Amino acid sequence: MSDPQPSSTVPAEGGTDEARAVRDIADVSAVEVVTSAAVHLMSAAAVKCGLAEDAEEGAHLDLGEARVLITALAGLVTAAAPEIGNQHARALRDGLRSLQLAFQEASPFPDAPGAGPGEKWTGPVR
Repeated sequence: MSDPQPSSTVPAEGGTDEARAVRDIADVSAVEVVTSAAVHLMSAAAVKCGLAEDAEEGAHLDLGEARVLITALAGLVTAAAPEIGNQHARALRDGLRSLQLAFQEASPFPDAPGAGPGEKWTGPVR
């Protein structure tokens, strides 16, 4: 009696799970990948800034984590903007700016102008 193959390696509809994953990602445009990554960073930063709707007062607030996420988002948006076009970049910049302002509002000790999260890439946010 032979052992059945594990389900992760059994070909389904013409290929392995890995091959299907590669085909799936190949069908996604670079703009969609960049936008998706930015949205994930924005969502995580919003939660860490205490903006989650279901959060108890300050339950998810973690400004150290928010700073890292916002800075990463600023770097991504700044670097990708010339490549993804103004239409896409504008929406990402607006979201980034909103997060930077939310961070400032949540912070008990404000950063100096230009020293806030992501401001190395965006310049001072007011």
